Amino acid sequence: MHTVKHGTLEYLTAENIAVPHCFTTRLGGVSKGHLASMNIGVHRGDDPENVQKNYEILSQALGFSPEKLVLSRQTHSTIVRTVTSSDAAGLRHDAYTESDALITNDPGTALVVFTADCTPILLHDPVTGAVGAVHAGWRGTAAGIAQKTVEAMVATYGTKPENIRAAIGPNIAQCCFETDADVPQALINALGEAVEPYIRPCGSKYYVNLKEINALFLKNTGVNDITINTLCTACRQDLFWSHRKVGQLRGSQGAIIVRGEETH
Repeated sequence: MHTVKHGTLEYLTAENIAVPHCFTTRLGGVSKGHLASMNIGVHRGDDPENVQKNYEILSQALGFSPEKLVLSRQTHSTIVRTVTSSDAAGLRHDAYTESDALITNDPGTALVVFTADCTPILLHDPVTGAVGAVHAGWRGTAAGIAQKTVEAMVATYGTKPENIRAAIGPNIAQCCFETDADVPQALINALGEAVEPYIRPCGSKYYVNLKEINALFLKNTGVNDITINTLCTACRQDLFWSHRKVGQLRGSQGAIIVRGEETH
């Protein structure tokens, strides 16, 4: 992945995804205090005008219309919602139907998922033009939300998994994601021994690599073009907010992907 800078704005992009997209950092916005500065969370107690301005800054950098933003109302579910720009309901979190993944094939529609340790995943099918955005906490990961999103793109848009380009963004990496036994057990129940290389026991605790485990789910559907970012949200609090580190006193970063105006 590449780091892109526009003045103080800083975000990440993946080489294998050709449509406008980004994984945001906490840099380059106008929010203040513990929300400084590129908070895109509409439910963090920020001044709505600051959040609006932050999206305007991102829209100018990426080239999308803020009026075509469709947000996710995340509950660690496996709900994949099919949307168009008519589903855009502004920057009101409670205005959106529950979902932890969004897909669209509507030109110009921009999809948004929020993170603060969980795993953001972006999907692009350059043949049909369809795109997807996924929020995968450990529960969503274990329940296969990445796989379910690919399956929804196949069922809805005729996408072929081998055509999909996927990018997995910054999350709480294995170095910092310490869990009890319930997390690795849920992942083993889902994928069997294939996940064992990505689970490191340490006494009564475990350290889990959710990036690679989400990549396993994608590979199981036939997606092979996968870019994985290695940054850890807990280690790099200069770039990201980490719920594990600071709890509720934080903003949200996330991921945005825009369905291009033309297929390639």
